[in-house]
Amino acid sequence: MDLLVLLGVFGFCVLIGTPVAFALGISALAAFWYEGLPLMIGFQRIISGINVFSLMAIPFFIFAGELMFHGGIAMRLVRFASAAVGAVRGGLGIVNVFSSMLFGGISGSAVADISALGSILVPVMKEKGYDADYAVNVTVTSSIAGIIIPPSHNMIIFAIAAGGGISISKLFLAGVVPGILMCLCLAVAAYVVAVRRGYRAERFPGWEALGYAFIGAIPGLLTAVIIVGGVLSGVFTVTESGAFGTIYAFLVTLLVYRSISWEKFCIAVKQSVRTTAMVMILIACAGAFAYMLTYYQVPDKMVALLTGMTDNPILILLMINAVLLVLGMIMDMAALILICTPIFLPVANSLGMDPLQFGMMMMVNLGLGLCTPPVGSCLFVGCAVGKLPIEKAVRTIWPFYLAIFIALMMITFIPAISLTLPGLF
Repeated sequence: MDLLVLLGVFGFCVLIGTPVAFALGISALAAFWYEGLPLMIGFQRIISGINVFSLMAIPFFIFAGELMFHGGIAMRLVRFASAAVGAVRGGLGIVNVFSSMLFGGISGSAVADISALGSILVPVMKEKGYDADYAVNVTVTSSIAGIIIPPSHNMIIFAIAAGGGISISKLFLAGVVPGILMCLCLAVAAYVVAVRRGYRAERFPGWEALGYAFIGAIPGLLTAVIIVGGVLSGVFTVTESGAFGTIYAFLVTLLVYRSISWEKFCIAVKQSVRTTAMVMILIACAGAFAYMLTYYQVPDKMVALLTGMTDNPILILLMINAVLLVLGMIMDMAALILICTPIFLPVANSLGMDPLQFGMMMMVNLGLGLCTPPVGSCLFVGCAVGKLPIEKAVRTIWPFYLAIFIALMMITFIPAISLTLPGLF
């Protein structure tokens, strides 16, 4: 009955349309009241949820992504990707995937990826004869590269949800190979669908044009190098690297590309403040919710439940993936990271899975949820950018779902994909 109060109030709040952050806080306080615990402790847990120094990196990463979105970096990355891989059958689809990989590694946001690249590539793909559903589906599914390829503020949230004992720099490293692997799977899917639909190849612009495109993209690409390289080298902490990366992104867009106006700067600030506020409220309320989950010994009970059903680690991991996939279809990613990590990480640890590998499995899994109805924010934004009804996009998106699922299974069952790079450093 105790746990039913926590989960029941949370489920009721979500059903009546309460924002997830407030649903977490209300249900946690209701459980505190039901258990006779002082409500002051609940509010302290809410405040302590965001009283973590490393969380200061999140607004910096978000602001850097917004500056690059509004500052023209995305366009230069698209030009470079188009010159490099455009001369393939259905080349613009592959360009879309690799542009997302490059921009995602800078912005760290799937929605920013769709907004920046989708507004550029989707109209161009339509103009070149690509179907609208193909253009939207490639854009939507490849956008989740921003969640996996570092820097990613979702990885910081995962590190906090895991109890703060996981190195964020190692998490960043762990995301490189899985992110590239997923993008390669999506590129193959984009090529296969393009061949089946008879899309033509683009003309190779020549090595000189490729060189100029690469030079134009270097200042933008260096943003990710500075942020991640600074952390790995020990020159910066994660928070300091976020701050320095933001300053660098501002200087690049202002002095090198000269593409950011005062109006665009104000929009970037406004969007960053709004997104940061949403993320921080969510983390704060999830702190109290996670406290009550621990109070009710939910992680221990989940370990006992799953290991009691079967002692086969493959089946247990498949069940965890299935639960995360279903939850990812109906809830926001950041909220699920904060709720599910304390529950499922102990299960994965009991099977001998490294927390870094589990983190990558969770990122890809919940990223897929962003692309699926009924609550897929990336799918909604992509369809809005491409002016396409959601039902038409979903009807033909399954090859790209399959590509992500294949990458997910490889990440789940091949530890080396996630652990090789962190092991080298």
